[in-house]
Amino acid sequence: MTALNTKHYESKHSCSQTNALGISKFSLKKLTEALLISTVVGAFSVTAQAEDKAADSATAAQSVAATNPEAATAQAPISARESSNGIIALVNDTPILKSDLATAVASAQMRIQASGQPVPSAQRLQSEVLNSLILRELQLDMVQRAGIRPSPDAVNESLARLAQAQGLTSLSELQQTLDAKQPGRYAAVRAQVIEEESLKALQKSQVSNRVRITEHDIDAFLASPEAQKLQSTEYRTIHIRIPFSDDYNRITESEKNTAMQIAQQTQELLKTTNDAQAVLTQLSSGIAKNYVAPVQGGDMGYHPASGLPTDIARQITPLEIGQVTAPQITPEGIDVVKLVDKRNSDNMIIPQWKVRHILVKTDERNSDALVEQRVNDLYEQLRRDADFAALAATYSDDPGSAGRGGDLDWVTEGQMVPEFEEMMKRTPEGDFSTPFKSQFGWHILKVEGVREKDVSDTVKRNLAREALFQRLAPQAQEDWLQELRANAYVEIFN
Repeated sequence: MTALNTKHYESKHSCSQTNALGISKFSLKKLTEALLISTVVGAFSVTAQAEDKAADSATAAQSVAATNPEAATAQAPISARESSNGIIALVNDTPILKSDLATAVASAQMRIQASGQPVPSAQRLQSEVLNSLILRELQLDMVQRAGIRPSPDAVNESLARLAQAQGLTSLSELQQTLDAKQPGRYAAVRAQVIEEESLKALQKSQVSNRVRITEHDIDAFLASPEAQKLQSTEYRTIHIRIPFSDDYNRITESEKNTAMQIAQQTQELLKTTNDAQAVLTQLSSGIAKNYVAPVQGGDMGYHPASGLPTDIARQITPLEIGQVTAPQITPEGIDVVKLVDKRNSDNMIIPQWKVRHILVKTDERNSDALVEQRVNDLYEQLRRDADFAALAATYSDDPGSAGRGGDLDWVTEGQMVPEFEEMMKRTPEGDFSTPFKSQFGWHILKVEGVREKDVSDTVKRNLAREALFQRLAPQAQEDWLQELRANAYVEIFN
């Protein structure tokens, strides 16, 4: 299973769609995305950018030393004014180097050009990028002062997606691959992921606290003419990506041409079949056999338009069933999408499973072999009629469910990681599974019930809540960022 089809597209609020830099002008979304170190593009590019930043900082320091020997030899830290030759801004106590700004501007230019959008004037671009860097530093400072730390599960899930995007199967394999390139590289990437997840948690908290949507608001919205515009249609898509080995503007013309040839053949193959795996197999054994990276993608299942990435939603909503988009160049690769089917969700009945589980995590202190032995011991106790809930309460490492005897309540398709969902569907009602492994560790699950539930009203209310949030969140985010900037000490040097 490839990186694009390991998990369904997630419906996201505006606060999670906007990035950690927090530019308030949403028309420059592509620009702001360029300034973040993306943890899903690939571990190697993440680390390369971090190393480039360190090199730039060293170069800036050398520049200061060359122009100001006294400052270079001073024992105490020099002030921002004394070193303004290398510093463009001071954010509270944190300097932003001119080299940081130059690197971020160059990255933004490349991303915008790769997306095919017009590049703003140099002055405007530099101003927006600098503002973004300032806001990022302010948010990082807030994260540190508030002691915000993402959950280990969120970090591991992000790293697991990164590993899958690199064609790796586990976090341990990712660690071995990165550290083989350079000792300590995995730790650096993990630290970056923790930072980005912390910023997401901060933004979600701040924006959500400022947006109040009541049940009365939802009722009023559903009774309004505007509610008719809600997309109750769900789209089933096949999404294939031909990834680049690096940013679009840094790869060779030969790679660009080859990627486009693969994309064009993908488009032709998708016109004749809905078998995504057959397309991937034919590409990997044919035209993409010697390509720089594995072709990614698969059947993404059914999703409302609001649950799809904006660029994908814009492409598929005008399509008729069976049509395929033209290859679209993105900074990470070339995307080709087919609309396989669409259905109305006004009457939506879905299967659900009542599930308990026991999770035994693998970590630095517990090797995979030791954890497997422990979970097998628990399995043997279950086979001897031990109480599942009692074992879960005593031995499960899932803090969210252990206190409830491992109870996960009713679970719907797409909620759990693929390994869990597959085992859940195979386990008969009233029975428990054999031990199985996911990115989080080793599990045993028990299916206590199976039912079909009409979630039509829930879907409509969720769509209404999402529409209201999308309307209110941008202003809430902008207000918060303006307050954050107004209450901070920021000095910009010419």
